[in-house]
Parts: sequence; structure tokens; C-alpha cells
Amino acid sequence: MCQKGRAWIELSRENLAHNVRELQRILPKHTAMMPAIKANAYGHGAALVGKALQDMGISDFCVATVQEGIELRLAGITGQILILGYTHPSQFDELAHYNLVQTVIDYPYAQVLNDYGKALPVHVGIDTGMRRLGERSDAIEKIRAIWSFPHLKITGVYSHLCVSDGTTAEERAFTQLQIKRFRSVVDVLHKSGIYGFKTHIQSSYGILNDYEPSFDYARTGIALYGVLSRPNDRVRAAADLRPVLSLKARVECVKTLSPGEAAGYGRAFTAASERTIAVVSIGYADGIPRNGSQTRYALLHGQKVPIVGRICMDQLFIDVTGVPNVAPGDEAVLIGRSGMQQISASDLAEQSGTISNEILSRLGSRLERIEIRA
Repeated sequence: MCQKGRAWIELSRENLAHNVRELQRILPKHTAMMPAIKANAYGHGAALVGKALQDMGISDFCVATVQEGIELRLAGITGQILILGYTHPSQFDELAHYNLVQTVIDYPYAQVLNDYGKALPVHVGIDTGMRRLGERSDAIEKIRAIWSFPHLKITGVYSHLCVSDGTTAEERAFTQLQIKRFRSVVDVLHKSGIYGFKTHIQSSYGILNDYEPSFDYARTGIALYGVLSRPNDRVRAAADLRPVLSLKARVECVKTLSPGEAAGYGRAFTAASERTIAVVSIGYADGIPRNGSQTRYALLHGQKVPIVGRICMDQLFIDVTGVPNVAPGDEAVLIGRSGMQQISASDLAEQSGTISNEILSRLGSRLERIEIRA
């Protein structure tokens, strides 16, 4: 049941479907989407998003952890689920039981997976320059040797681009170098008689910045949710992406401050003149950053109103002076639209000194996720 209680998230199924179509339009026809629905689908709700995408015909997904993969299985996701991160050997039984595909993060880890003694589907990670996970692309003998492990069912090979969001000539050149290194590994494997695996390297910015390597999957992340990491990001592809998520909370009460009166922890906001403030039922425990710029806003009754004072664990203050008829139970918008006004996740991120990926993925479990189909 949809409660819309103290604070909640609304998810637009229409906008999600639109973004899927836009990204599929940009991708080569033979490249399938493998949506990244890790971190609770970037805060949107992995089960809701996964089922909606499955209804749209998408059958391949990637997450960060075994627990995230299990959540999708229990929600009814039947297709391939790739674990992008490390899985401890104590959880290998869960990989097998829930038919999850594990990333081989390097050659020693391939040995550990093989020593489990049961067949496990895996994708082999290739480090082409990020220096995070994957066997180094120049360690070709180690990479080839991974195919000698009898208990590993290798169904994919992939890498990750680390500056595909960059626009400088140096950043674009390094991205092209990463693609070249990855393609070289794939070519060597094919020349060695090793086939039967899918390939992928692009994520959102690799798609939107017109990198067109001819691989099997594209791991669509932040773009799938209709936002970019920063409000001033510019991409080369003409993509009409629409935000999927809105974040709303109730006004709890309305108070009048006399000149000189202060509100909140540390008495951080002092009224220079008579002010009307509203207490809103959302705080840093729900994912609203406590740190950041003093210039932050919410929307109420179609107007932009400043957030004042310190963000509390469960509440925040907004200055609603001049906004008529504010009452307990009114909806305040932290991300989304109210009338003609809009605040995006990347706007909130910029005000907080971070990126929209972090803002969204930190939205807490106390927030009910509600799918809006209209």
C-alpha cells in the first residue's frame, strides 16, 4: 500500500521506459543493455526498478554484491545477474544457489573461485588503466591461464572506463587507449582459440560521449535514471534523458521566529527579521547531506524556499516567509518538480560538494519507494 507518510520517493515508470528507449537508440543494434542496479538501483529501489526493466524486455543486470543479487532473485528477476565486486569465499554457496555470475577480479582470485570445487559462471575483469579490479591487460598469459581452471564457466570479459566523462583531449585519448587495450585482449583470446564469451566496457558516459566500441553489452548506470553526475556535465550524444526519481517529505509544523531568535542545533540559523519556518520530516538519516553549501533549497507550493540551519537526523528547516497557506501535511520537494520549479539530484549534489550518484545511492531505507505509472 502507498502510504506517502513522513517522507517518500516517487518513481516514474514512464520516464524509466523513455530513458531505456533513448539509450537503446544511441547504442549499436547488437549491443544489449546491462543496467547497473547496484546500491539499491542508485537509491531508486532495486526490486522495483529490476522488475520494471524485466517487464520492458531486459534480461541482463549487474550489481555490486551477492546480497544485492539475492535481493533481485527473491524479487523475481530471472535473467543474468553479474556481481561486479568481490565476493568472500564464505558466500560462494550463495553464488551457486542463486545462479549469480561472479567477476574474476584477478588471477589469484580465479584460483580461489576454482578451489571452491563447483562450477561457477564468471566474467573475467580486465584492468585497462583504472587500476581497480581486473587482471592487468598486459598480463596476457595470466589472463589466458584463467581459462584453464575447470570449475570456472567463463561467459564474459569486461573492463571499466575511468575518464569517459571527461571532455579534454587527454581524457578522450586515454579512454580510446583503454578501449584499444581491451580490444587487444579480446583479439589475443580469439587468436588463441578462446571464444564463447560476451564483452563489455561502456557505462553511461562511455555511451553518451560517442565511444562506439563494438561489444555485446553496455552497463547503463546513472543515465538510466535520467540524470548526469554533475549539473554542468556536457555529453556528445543528443539524449533526452528524464529524471525517474522525485524525493518528497511532509511539513510537520510551522513556527514564527522573532528577530534575533535562533533555530536548530548550534542555533545555526538566526532570524534577522520576523521569519516563518517550517519543519520538514526528512534529515541526514534519510540521505540528505548534512555538509555542503549554506545555499540549499527545497520546493513548496511551487516556490523555491531556502533550507536553513543545520540538517538534523530526522528533520530540516525551510524558510517559508512569504509563502501563503503553509500547513502541516504539505508536501515539500527535495528532488523533483513543484509547479514550474525544479530541483535535480545533480543540483542537490553540487550544493553538497559531491555528485548525483552519491546523493541518490545514499537515499535511505526509511523512504518508501512508490512507483508512479502515469
